[in-house]
Amino acid sequence: MNYQITATNGNVDVQLKGDIYVEESALIREEMLQYIQDGHKNLRIDMSNVTFIDSSGLGVLVAIQKRAIQNGGAVTIIGLKGSVLELFELTRLNKVFAME
Repeated sequence: MNYQITATNGNVDVQLKGDIYVEESALIREEMLQYIQDGHKNLRIDMSNVTFIDSSGLGVLVAIQKRAIQNGGAVTIIGLKGSVLELFELTRLNKVFAME
């Protein structure tokens, strides 16, 4: 998995690419939570190039959403498609996150 994070004006744009497994999830979690702690409240996570995400990855997204909400922000998931979109629908996470 590759990822790129850009922070501007209290917002964080995250671009994820490839497969997201437990190892990568921990790295993403720590970095995104640090941005929230530093005052960036709104995260936009572009998952249009994600081909697979495991349960750990889903858990990380939920944890980030909870922390963002606690700090007056939100997480928006962008570009879900294919099996990743189906997984979000199956787990009903498409009802938890703002989706674009």
